[in-house]
Amino acid sequence: MTETKSTGNEKLLRGTFILTIASFVVKVIGSLNWIFVSRILGGEGIGLYQMAFPIYFFAMTVSQAGVPVAISIITAERVALNDIFGARRVFRISMALMFLTGVIFSVLTYLSASWLIEWQFIRDARAYMSVVVLAPTVFFVTFLAASRGYLQGWQRMTPTAVSQIVEQIFRVITMIVLADLLLPWGLDYAAAGASLGALAGAVTGLIVLVYFHIKLNKEIEQTYGTDLKPTPQSANESTFSIIKRIFTLSLPVSAASIMLPVVSNIDLMIVPQRLEVAGYSVRQATELFGYLNGMAVPLINLATILTASLAVSIVPAISEARALKQTERIYNQTAAGIRIANFVCFPAFVVIFFLATPISSLIYNAPGAGPAVMISAVSIILLGMHQVSTGVLQGLGHTTIPMVNMTLAAVVKIFLNWTLTAIPAFGIMGAAWATAADVGVAAVINLYFVHKYTGYKMEWGQLFKTICAAGVMAFVVKFFYELTMAKWQIEIISTFGAVFVGVAVYLAAVALFGAMLREDMERIPMVGRFAVKIFSRLGIFK
Repeated sequence: MTETKSTGNEKLLRGTFILTIASFVVKVIGSLNWIFVSRILGGEGIGLYQMAFPIYFFAMTVSQAGVPVAISIITAERVALNDIFGARRVFRISMALMFLTGVIFSVLTYLSASWLIEWQFIRDARAYMSVVVLAPTVFFVTFLAASRGYLQGWQRMTPTAVSQIVEQIFRVITMIVLADLLLPWGLDYAAAGASLGALAGAVTGLIVLVYFHIKLNKEIEQTYGTDLKPTPQSANESTFSIIKRIFTLSLPVSAASIMLPVVSNIDLMIVPQRLEVAGYSVRQATELFGYLNGMAVPLINLATILTASLAVSIVPAISEARALKQTERIYNQTAAGIRIANFVCFPAFVVIFFLATPISSLIYNAPGAGPAVMISAVSIILLGMHQVSTGVLQGLGHTTIPMVNMTLAAVVKIFLNWTLTAIPAFGIMGAAWATAADVGVAAVINLYFVHKYTGYKMEWGQLFKTICAAGVMAFVVKFFYELTMAKWQIEIISTFGAVFVGVAVYLAAVALFGAMLREDMERIPMVGRFAVKIFSRLGIFK
């Protein structure tokens, strides 16, 4: 089975679009959820919940051990080679592994609850119940992740998207209802009730995936028949060799996932301390750290939703092309991924960089967060490239390389945090620059290895055109904001008006400068072909 360049890219973009929409919906629901839950539990109850959640998150991350990515890679390879029997076998083996690790880490989470409190890792004993009720969630989440990985290997992104939305809806409903019902029993019970939302979400999300698995199996039977045979290569493959390959691919991914909270904890130890060296009081240092980690970082993550989804979609796409030895297709999908990342990330950078203070004021009621948000905006472009290049390397089977690169980049970040944050002229902006350098170093090293294994070179001409379009947008955004603020003094109108006008100007500039290829635009789901028709009538596309 072979695919044309256009079909492969269209499938990639469709999957990215579906996951992006789902991620956005999930984040909106989650944001609304915290408004209601915070009103019910208050700061103290939220604190109890947040004490338990990192324990659950760590157990969940370790129990999965990056297996979903590994399943996605191996499944995509088997499907590409029409080894459907082998793909199903890999799924069965991985589910058995998930059952084992899920049970082990659920039990460990339950048993460790009292020990964590006794040894003061959890400072408030009332968080005990929240940890205990989260323990069984670890078991179900491992199955949920493995199921998503298998379906993504078939390049079916809709099951992941639908299950994420359903999971979030039931999680939120359960959190709100149980927190409110159990509040009369005490804050510890209410926080535990809120924690049960994760279990309700995982179970309902898993039920949704079961439906999609049944649907996929019916399609397989209709296409390939019921009597599936292994290929000669997979027939001689032992269970042990499959397990070994799963762990070879998954462990580096897991290590990279664990590094994120580790680096965050290092930031917690370094940044406030070095801000005090720069001359800030303890209270001021805490406030500035909150501006960076609690306000700037979430905005950056929101701005890179699409590239995060693209990274997930590109893994099985590259794996399939590699299995079929379609080197040109690998190159084309890599190039398309980088172009799309730049197309999305540059305008996001412009908006957040030039409107940092008004955005911080409108969203967080904290104009003081402006400087940290402004410098953090640089991370958007670099993070987009890092996410896509990581997906490409994982799809090629080189899952260790991004993990090593993240480690090297983390060392750079720690050094810059220690150095720049203590300089009074930088302060919290020094920590923001350190974060940008972190993702930048990882992205550059990733791109080096992407070039080594695919031959891809940065399309400097396209990048320059995108930068020019973003430059025009920056001028318009700044001019519109300052003009309307001087005239009306209504920040919300000036800010959102500047964003709307800026995006419109950016799209027009992209078309005029040829910063986006026709083939990329026409394969954007829902709106692509319509946009191409308009630009063709205007004479922009021939």
